[in-house]
Amino acid sequence: MTDGEGHTRQLAELRAADAAAFGGKSAGLGELIAAGIPVPPGFALATTAFGAFIEGAGLADRIQSAVSGLSPGDLDRVNAVSKSIGEGMRSAPVPESVRSEVARRYAELSDDAEPPVAVRSSALGEDSQDATFAGQQETYLWVRGAEGVSDAVRDCWVSLYSAPAMTYRARMGSAGEAPAMGVTVQLMVDAEISGVMFTCNPVSGDPSMVAVNASWGLGLAVVGGEVTPDDYLVSKVTREVVRQTVADKHIEYVPSAGGRGAVRAEVPHERREAPCLDEGQLAELVEVARRVERHFGCHQDIEWAIGRDRELFVVQSRPVTAVAKPASPVKPESAISLVMSTFGAAGGGAGRA
Repeated sequence: MTDGEGHTRQLAELRAADAAAFGGKSAGLGELIAAGIPVPPGFALATTAFGAFIEGAGLADRIQSAVSGLSPGDLDRVNAVSKSIGEGMRSAPVPESVRSEVARRYAELSDDAEPPVAVRSSALGEDSQDATFAGQQETYLWVRGAEGVSDAVRDCWVSLYSAPAMTYRARMGSAGEAPAMGVTVQLMVDAEISGVMFTCNPVSGDPSMVAVNASWGLGLAVVGGEVTPDDYLVSKVTREVVRQTVADKHIEYVPSAGGRGAVRAEVPHERREAPCLDEGQLAELVEVARRVERHFGCHQDIEWAIGRDRELFVVQSRPVTAVAKPASPVKPESAISLVMSTFGAAGGGAGRA
């Protein structure tokens, strides 16, 4: 760690080699910043913070005993174990050394007294080319205050033992290994529009296309499968919009009236069937997609948000781990429907982790 810190680093300091200590999400964001991609500033907690929490709370043996011999097919036991571990973790305090470090890093993010942030899970092995934990661990949006951030960090740790996450690890053959989690904390983007894009057509496998899904507000409704987003397919070569489908986007997630947390809201009728993206915004997204793919050297699944000031930010990028081969038959479905049917809809915190 730099600057004498024990558990945290600024996102801008991280690179791919730091994934083993900070998780794939945080390391990937550091790579994006290094590549000049617009990313909201923030900091990352290493897995050492999670380890200090588990050790300080005396939970290691309890957790190991609970998950020992867990079968992914025994859903009743998986749910019971998840509930038991969650209760134990939520009742345990975050170590003071971690809380004080989080408070200092949080204070450095902005001149505002309590700037809103996103607190996002960054588990080891997450966002790799071999596996994805999309929708299985939590993200919390519009979190304010140092204590609120520390509590959200603990809730991210708890989600490491959610029923879907434990089942996934068991199916991947890693149920016996002690999992670990880093956490990403970033300034919130007050998103007017958000969505996902893929640097190939994940339905057909065509690498010459960028597939973009977009909807109003925060990205929860899109990645959670609660709304059908606008769907665009754009040529990387000619920038031509090959396909555009504008959906009836009836709901959006917006900051709560008190500025803490996000709430579900009805979209006004005049905006429901209006396109989210104009020609300039779509062109900017495609250019960013090309740059991100060029940096990582493989197809990417990118989450993005456009603020009310029209500024574009990338909030996450991961390798595309499920894509059809180009010769496969093409079904007339959107990119997001393919990916969400593969990995499942997002959890309740704030969307896929």
